[in-house]
Amino acid sequence: MLTGRALSARVASLLLTLWLVSALVFLAGQVLPGDVARVMLGPFADAQAVAALNRQLGADQPVLVQYWRWFSAALTGDFGTSLSMRAPVGPFVLASLGRSAALAGIIMLFLVPLGVGAGIVAGLNRGGLADRLIVLAGVSFGIVPDFVSGLLLLLVFGLWLNWLPITGAAPDGASFWTSGYYLILPALPLVLNLAGYLARMTRAGVIEALAADYTRTATLKGLDRRQVIVRHVLPNALTPTVAVLATQSGYMLGGLVVIEALFGIQGLGNLVLNAAKSRDFPMLEAGVLVMATIFVLSAAAGDLVQALLDPRQRRRASP
Repeated sequence: MLTGRALSARVASLLLTLWLVSALVFLAGQVLPGDVARVMLGPFADAQAVAALNRQLGADQPVLVQYWRWFSAALTGDFGTSLSMRAPVGPFVLASLGRSAALAGIIMLFLVPLGVGAGIVAGLNRGGLADRLIVLAGVSFGIVPDFVSGLLLLLVFGLWLNWLPITGAAPDGASFWTSGYYLILPALPLVLNLAGYLARMTRAGVIEALAADYTRTATLKGLDRRQVIVRHVLPNALTPTVAVLATQSGYMLGGLVVIEALFGIQGLGNLVLNAAKSRDFPMLEAGVLVMATIFVLSAAAGDLVQALLDPRQRRRASP
């Protein structure tokens, strides 16, 4: 288990990282070309009206004052008002995050059994035909960009065979299962792209665990191969894989800009992209901050999971 001091240090590092992310996100919004009041009033608005609105919004105040006002409000969930929607930013970010989470859930539903299962089979049959085929398929699919495989899958399964919807946006009022059905095709490119990497990670862990002393000891004690694999090999071999999955969840929640745009999913990545196009600074800053926070938290979760599950780290942490 992690000691109290180590856990406190991790939490302090996490909070410091999140604060630095918020500062960088806000400063990046400040250096972008454009004027908040000008964007709201239009390019032909009177200069005096623009200046008056900037004063009303506080955009004419020093940067540190603006940052503190924005940061303190963001801590309470208030990200300001969207310049393009003329409505609070928070509900838009929350709704887009929910759509991205639904897509990430479908990806995990296919990715974990496929990637982990293939890695276990490859590791237990090292050097065999199954191992070679799994490694070859994983490398082949892994080097294909997700937007390329997404286009091919859309053409084959969406337009040619007509097995799956070509959009990831389910009709309004669709049931839980119908919404999931619409997300299958957008999820497949990411499953194919990530399954190979996950399988290689799992394979390496299985091979290392099979060669470890505790596996040989369990075998010498008379345990059959099935018991050795279930009790000793898999718990140790899957620790890095679980940590990788925790880290990749951040990418699935906030980094799928191309896939969301390709399949018309109004997720978090698409929200940030559209906000950048329309120069909607409050929406852009909120979306990037939430996205960066997800990445930081998922990376921290991966480290924590590995520390909790890895027997070697538990032994080092124990007195």
